[in-house]
Amino acid sequence: MSKGFASNYRIVVLALGIFICFGGVGVRLVFLHVIDRDQLLRYVDKARRQIIPDKAKRGDIVDARGNVLATSRSLVVVGVDPQMLRKEDEAKWPELAALLDLPLKDLERIFITKTRPSKPDDIDNEDRDIRWAKLGENVTEETYDKITALKVKGVYGDRTYCRAYPHNQLAAHIIGYVNKEGTPAAGLEHAADFYLRGQDGWRESEKDGRQREMAQFRTREVPAANGFSLVLSLDSAVQHIVEVELEEIVKKFTPQKATIIVSDPQTGFVLALANYPTFNLNEFNKASLDSQRNIAICDQLEPGSTFKIVAASGALNEGLVSPQTRFDCSLERIEYKGKVRGLPRESHPFANPMLTVADIVSHSSNKGAAQLGMLLGDQRMYDYARKFGFGEKTGFPTGGEIDGELAVPSKWDGLTITRLPMGQSIAATPLQIHYAMGVVASRGRLMRPQIIREVRDARGERVYRFDGSSRGQVISESTAELMAYLLTRVASADGTAAAVAIPNYEVAGKTGTAQKIINGHYSSTHHVGSFVGFFPASQPRVVISVIVDDGHLTSGGMASGALVAGPSFKRIGEQLIPLLDIKPVSPIARPQLVMGGGRP
Repeated sequence: MSKGFASNYRIVVLALGIFICFGGVGVRLVFLHVIDRDQLLRYVDKARRQIIPDKAKRGDIVDARGNVLATSRSLVVVGVDPQMLRKEDEAKWPELAALLDLPLKDLERIFITKTRPSKPDDIDNEDRDIRWAKLGENVTEETYDKITALKVKGVYGDRTYCRAYPHNQLAAHIIGYVNKEGTPAAGLEHAADFYLRGQDGWRESEKDGRQREMAQFRTREVPAANGFSLVLSLDSAVQHIVEVELEEIVKKFTPQKATIIVSDPQTGFVLALANYPTFNLNEFNKASLDSQRNIAICDQLEPGSTFKIVAASGALNEGLVSPQTRFDCSLERIEYKGKVRGLPRESHPFANPMLTVADIVSHSSNKGAAQLGMLLGDQRMYDYARKFGFGEKTGFPTGGEIDGELAVPSKWDGLTITRLPMGQSIAATPLQIHYAMGVVASRGRLMRPQIIREVRDARGERVYRFDGSSRGQVISESTAELMAYLLTRVASADGTAAAVAIPNYEVAGKTGTAQKIINGHYSSTHHVGSFVGFFPASQPRVVISVIVDDGHLTSGGMASGALVAGPSFKRIGEQLIPLLDIKPVSPIARPQLVMGGGRP
């Protein structure tokens, strides 16, 4: 064979090799463009396409004076793509760690970990490892500007919002909070989330190999719609007065729980509501669940003597008695519907047991209240209790409210008709007790509790305004006026709460000292002391309720409403006079009354 030519065998091997190479390329192209086309396109699309969210700002919550109670601060979530880090930036790592308030060793550990496994529920990343790692959240704009100035390649941030409460624990149970996951968890934050949350926006775009957005390739963009703001009837100055007074009650009487409520009787709007225990809204994660409960609407108790206004109002409204009608309050038993019923014991003796209706109210006679209830009868007594708002939710807008307990007459036992009129055999929330007294102050109407006055858009324009709302006429205006006068005698020198009187102002109200049920029996040492009232009596401006659960006197005596709640009512009232510009008015009209009874 001539040396100038290759052998046929070599030519065949060479040709076969070239064929195999081109065949492999062809097969690979078939896999890329036909068999694996859809999957690879998804990878490419994910690598280049991106959906960039645009967070909406949550609306503010402000009080009646415009003070901000809850707002959203602009913050930045700082992250890193470790595969984009440069060797020459290592000298800047200590300063970066200091700005992030992150230990340097933790920062270095994050930086050297180039990828991390995706979470099982991460649909976008499927089974691929991810490169992004979080360095810090809730970084302020000022701090992020300093981080940006370091120019550490691969470190970047996403702007977001964080909820903040400038007044810490002020009105905590009303406002509620948004948790770390951004979920509204309590109070108005949760109940009014529909108004507050807004609507997030987004934009669809492309990014280059350095993960930078190429704005020219944006295809769709939906701007964020910021949330509406709420203007409350709550007055932070009144709320502060109430919370300071609660602190004094706790220091002096160490109660298990306590509640103070202040409202406008003519509209039903709440001016202040505070509970003990309470918590700091900015540190809700450190607070116990018990301290986060709004006990004004979530807890129930026997109202005690504050409930006697129901029996007295009902009997007067039905024309069954007049203020001077007398009852024998020395009786131990009385016949009712063909059966002899035992009457409750009095909390204190009377010099003359023949008490008028006016005396029954001012001296808080248990036997007198029972006889008024018997005059009404089972069904009418029950109906008036329901009309005064007991046994059903008030409709307070923060959510979590309970009904309380009020059994229908068919389920009453033989003693219920003698115990219900004095505030036993019933359970009510502090808010129900408060608005029951509001019936007398609002000329016989049961008002609907409200806390939101206005809803405003992001520009501050009013979207909706809430007005006062009545749930119904409970007693006539003349009966309400008469009851208001009878209740002023409670705060007189001859009543059960003489210390509540405010100079130059007529105070109308009722004390309550309810025995707590411990291990199934009424306790003689554990009580709920309360005072619920309003002033000025003839033209009421505010209704104030002070309810102290299981307070303790240093003297060891009974923690009655007159001792643990009455003085607080007076101190709050005296501070509200200049704050709300409450003027003295003419005294309430005094009907002709026959006074009797009285304490020895």
